[in-house]
Amino acid sequence: MCLTAGWLAQLPGSVTFAAMEYFKKLQELLKIEQEEDKRLYQQQAETLSVTERRAYGLTWYPIAIRDTEMTRGDYLSVEVERTTHQDVVHQLRFGASAALFSNHDPKADRVEGVVTFQGGNKLKITLRTDELPDWARDGKLGIDLLFDDNSYDEMQQALKLAIARSEKKEEGRLIQVLSGNAAPTFETEHFPYTISRLNASQQAAVHKILSANDLAIVHGPPGTGKTTTLVQAIKALIKHEPKQILVVAPSNAAVDLLSEKLSDEGLSVLRVGNPARVSEKLTSFTLDSKVSEHPSMKEVKRLKKQASSYKDMAHKYKRNFGKAEREQRKALFDEAHKIMKEVENTEQYIVNDLLTRAQVITATLVGANHYTVRHLKYRTVVIDEAGQALEPACWIPILKGRKVVLAGDHCQLPPTIKSQEAAQKGLATTLLEKCVRLYPEAVVLLEEQYRMHEMIMGYSSGVFYGNRLKAHESVAGHLLFDADRPLSFIDTAGCGYDEKQDGTSTTNPEEAAFLFRHLTQLVADLSKRYQPDGFPTIAVISPYKQQVELLKEQLQHSPALKAYNGNITVNTIDSFQGQERDIVYIGMTRSNADSKIGFLSDIRRMNVAMTRARKKLVVIGDSATLSQLPFYADFISYAEQRNAWQSAWEFVEE
Repeated sequence: MCLTAGWLAQLPGSVTFAAMEYFKKLQELLKIEQEEDKRLYQQQAETLSVTERRAYGLTWYPIAIRDTEMTRGDYLSVEVERTTHQDVVHQLRFGASAALFSNHDPKADRVEGVVTFQGGNKLKITLRTDELPDWARDGKLGIDLLFDDNSYDEMQQALKLAIARSEKKEEGRLIQVLSGNAAPTFETEHFPYTISRLNASQQAAVHKILSANDLAIVHGPPGTGKTTTLVQAIKALIKHEPKQILVVAPSNAAVDLLSEKLSDEGLSVLRVGNPARVSEKLTSFTLDSKVSEHPSMKEVKRLKKQASSYKDMAHKYKRNFGKAEREQRKALFDEAHKIMKEVENTEQYIVNDLLTRAQVITATLVGANHYTVRHLKYRTVVIDEAGQALEPACWIPILKGRKVVLAGDHCQLPPTIKSQEAAQKGLATTLLEKCVRLYPEAVVLLEEQYRMHEMIMGYSSGVFYGNRLKAHESVAGHLLFDADRPLSFIDTAGCGYDEKQDGTSTTNPEEAAFLFRHLTQLVADLSKRYQPDGFPTIAVISPYKQQVELLKEQLQHSPALKAYNGNITVNTIDSFQGQERDIVYIGMTRSNADSKIGFLSDIRRMNVAMTRARKKLVVIGDSATLSQLPFYADFISYAEQRNAWQSAWEFVEE
């Protein structure tokens, strides 16, 4: 691919053609993904009852309307609250397309809109209307999540824009680099910017970011302080070249974390969108919060009240009225619209004032195109968690900058792709992965990790990071207690713990029961050494959702563990990316005569699983089934060489 890029660069106009073909392919793959995503959504939405949709997190029902107000563009913003089922996990988020509906006639009685705030059990939805429909006063109301065409439209528009801009010399430079048609360049002068709190590889990453003209990549394996490095690099960029920086990530949680850390370093942060973790501190970064505290908002509130009063007066006129009344009604509506236009202008002034003062704008990838910041351009765009970002979504923020910093780890889980066809044809390969492969000169690997015992770290370091990962002295030898084993592979081969198919998922009840017997014994040992307030944290994880449900049941029916339930988390491997615990149990689940291991063959999933533990990692699985894949055969050998292999029979016989 590098050779092809060099050859293409010698041909007039061919670089533009290559970029065009690159983006056209992405557009096609994104269309395939959109169609599959829509098909799956419609399948759920059309066949499920309101109760089932609520259970799947697609619906809030029942809800109560708590407040309404007019917004920019003369739309109606409605604040609603869940009145029951408040503990049900849901998918309604800031920016999502949604509909207010009445369960009297859900298909007819509905108004669509966009979620503009979601926190706790309240959300605000801006409806595409200027007043509530009559049926909204009859109760039985709910909020339905709609299929999100908007995100796909934004991505397609970004890809289309990339094609158009690739022809322009200055604007197209970054596009040519990222699409593999021009090599990145770096300033040769040394930046004497030393940050004492950073280790050597973290410092090297900051220098790489400062010296890059178009692309720098921070490869951050688990526990290596990627967020710390990025925050210090952003501070250095602002000091070196005081221009506004855009910082984005695929998830709200990642954006929140960066927003908080950047603010802690004294930077002025403006968070576009609503934070996932609603805390007073995070809310204070948001545009909504800063707008509400702006001195000019008193005037806005006064004007909105006046406009609302005129509308109320206009609505008092009934249908059967004469010419004079009709003219009076029209005059009242005209006056209300004129006032709302003044409101819109004042709000725009407030937003512009706040944008000008911010040093860092933070948002999700799609959120970077929010109408309030859509027009902004940046010298530098930072994309965190780029290993989990869909490439078309990355182009939304990239086209707003002249230089991009990609940070993440392509050796962990990639973004979720709904369409197998799109994934196989290339959509599952992230921009981070492509650029790491193309431009090793742009990459700095963070080499020192601050999480795991060196034995837990060792296998992943060898397989994924070329044995370059090292454990900091503060964690290299830390144990739960002296003489404890930091790593155990417990082999269930020959125990008859056979897997079972459970719908589309896989379970292994005997393995689940064994895991909790082993955990109960460990907790009993630890209870003699630790006080409850300092007891180690524990994660029990499995690749399969149905196995996780079995494990949760086992936990509920384990009286000996009840006192420690607050310290024990049970979930899928995927949900633990980015998290860590003192002790991690991995139940591998698969055990069959055909040596089938399904999606365990995606070894990046196991890299995530194996690198969550600080002091103890226990892997329970059937070596006969797992060993058919070299990755697992080598891991079992790694455990044997370190006296960390045990047969489950040892525990069965006890």
